[in-house]
Amino acid sequence: MKKLLWLVLLAFNCFAQAPSNYSSSAIEASKSWIDVDYVGDGIIGHKLDIFLPKKGKGPFPVVVMVYGSAFFSNSSKASCFSGNNGQSLLKKGFAVVTINHRSSRDAIWPAQIHDVKAAIRFIRANASQFSLDNSFIGITGFSSGGHLSTMAGVTSHSKNEKINGLEIDLEGNLGKYKETSSHVDAVVDFFGPTDFLLMDSCGSSMKHDDPNSPESTLVGGPIQENKDKVALANPLSYVSAGDPPFLIFHGNKDPLVPHCQSEILYKKLQENDIESELVIVDGGGHGPGVMIDKYLDKMVDFFKSKIKTK
Repeated sequence: MKKLLWLVLLAFNCFAQAPSNYSSSAIEASKSWIDVDYVGDGIIGHKLDIFLPKKGKGPFPVVVMVYGSAFFSNSSKASCFSGNNGQSLLKKGFAVVTINHRSSRDAIWPAQIHDVKAAIRFIRANASQFSLDNSFIGITGFSSGGHLSTMAGVTSHSKNEKINGLEIDLEGNLGKYKETSSHVDAVVDFFGPTDFLLMDSCGSSMKHDDPNSPESTLVGGPIQENKDKVALANPLSYVSAGDPPFLIFHGNKDPLVPHCQSEILYKKLQENDIESELVIVDGGGHGPGVMIDKYLDKMVDFFKSKIKTK
């Protein structure tokens, strides 16, 4: 148990503890809006920030960024500008929207995907107010944020599903824009989990089957004792023809989310004829060696290419 908690805290500290006011980040943006309430209920988990590029004339294509926190944080949107992550998109003409979502301690699944979809609906409905081009909305995230970004992609055209006899409302009813589409046009997933039940069997320093693991906390009970609930939270459950294109990055030395998680996602996408590419980074860890300029530039080029093909 002590090892599990230490690893969770390590991952959280590495990727989710940027200051909420961006005070230590030199963000080069022409204009920004901070802590916009995308639901209207005033909670921190329903705030987003919008940044516009310094160069170019709007409206600008949009990329939504979702932080990683093992689903334990409701206020880490600023971490999306750690390193060169968000800035790499701004420099190439994308508007960047970083979003908070409720943590697994605030509410269990599917609250988190309801939040992501509510944020996307808000962005699409209010695009003109913020000089955003809602004809292209991409999404990217790392770790648990990669999971949520992938979920947004594979459920782009799904509002309700039934899996193993259990029904799930994927869209939710948050905010004013319930009739607005929450679809996304392209997804970049950095080492997100895709099938919780297989994480321990294919190698991880963290015991994901533990009753207190991030995944067990997310679904409200030990994952191996709640397999039907887990299926509702697994992106693999929803992959189908018509999903948006994917670019996936994963280090083969990731100690927390084993790279098999991206391999099985890629295989499922390919089986469904979804345009997709998997980059396995030799020696890459849970962030280190993966979220570097070389791969961030590839992410930007991928999003740019999808605008051209729309």
